Amino acid sequence: MTNSWLETPEGAAWPTADSDETNPFVRYRELLWSWHRWVDSGLDDNDFVAMVHTLDDSVKEVAGTGFVTTPARWVDSLGEDSQAPVFAKDETGNVGGSHKARHLMGLLLHFAVDAVANNAGTNSNARLAISSCGNAALGAATVARAANRPIDVFIPTWADPKVVALLDSLEATIHVCERRVHESGDPCMLRFQEAVSDGALPFGVQATENLWTLDGGRTIGWELADQLGADSVDHVFVQVGGGALLTSCAIGLLEGAALGPLERVPRVWAVQSEGCAPFDRAWSQIPAAASVDERLRLAEQQADRLMTPWSDPSSSATGILDDVTYDWLGVARVLLETGGSSVLATEDGIESANQRVGSAGYNADHTGSAGYAGLLAALREGSISPTDTTAVLITGIRR
Repeated sequence: MTNSWLETPEGAAWPTADSDETNPFVRYRELLWSWHRWVDSGLDDNDFVAMVHTLDDSVKEVAGTGFVTTPARWVDSLGEDSQAPVFAKDETGNVGGSHKARHLMGLLLHFAVDAVANNAGTNSNARLAISSCGNAALGAATVARAANRPIDVFIPTWADPKVVALLDSLEATIHVCERRVHESGDPCMLRFQEAVSDGALPFGVQATENLWTLDGGRTIGWELADQLGADSVDHVFVQVGGGALLTSCAIGLLEGAALGPLERVPRVWAVQSEGCAPFDRAWSQIPAAASVDERLRLAEQQADRLMTPWSDPSSSATGILDDVTYDWLGVARVLLETGGSSVLATEDGIESANQRVGSAGYNADHTGSAGYAGLLAALREGSISPTDTTAVLITGIRR
């Protein structure tokens, strides 16, 4: 385990092909770090499964749905000109309307392991905290409500009133964060970090704040590997805000090639908008070196120069407006290891992609379809061939 990265647990095993379990936290449990921590503490596999199902039942009561394998299919209408159909994995029906709750359920399982292994230790009733004004906040508040855990949500002054109302209905404690005089950086993240310093548990989707957030996110990559099967695709496009989605999904794909059905790992592309692209800017300046590890070492050494806050972020894809790509080293590692790259989508491209995704039958917001906008941008730039096979994640429901 390193900064913004999870290695595969020793002894991890891919589920058998005949498994009919639809809950990803049960189906893929022998790949989860939480499960390995559980059994390494001398606890029983059946008890872990029972714990997951109990928590999932509570999630269903709060959200109306629990955690199940999300659908994926080839979509002819997302192809452009002579391009092959696009393989689209749809996360809009996930708990909280996006992929975010996968990360947070993964975190919750680690908190549960801590509580049981430590005999309901000192942090079993600590408040949870997250900096977010969108799907991450809703996913966190949903899972926290299901687990009867108090949660503080730090939101900006411009947060969507619909999201704020939903957070209020989930009994989250909302903190509106205004920028203080002479303060730089995201004020919501700063207030969140202050809460963590005061004893709250980081319950967000930045691996830099809690590495275990990548654990549950890997379930999306594992599902995608199973759904693609041995054929795989040439490229996968994933939108990047904080970076944890791309990093964890790609780790899952790499594990799908090492332990599961994939015969080859797709090239992974990071997608950002032209109005907020801190990762793309950093990526273009990472020093050349003889190996992946050396390039990453140089990137980390020069982080203060490479990863700086983006001034005045702006895009209709509001869910990827992080002024800093927190898990940028994980994203960079994925791109270097898979042979992928970074691509920018224009605002017109983001709007066009969203309309096309909607016409294909997906009720996604502009953030949720931003990965597809990146795919179209790469095609138009000639970065990929029209005959290449591609996949995208459609991640956020339109509210």
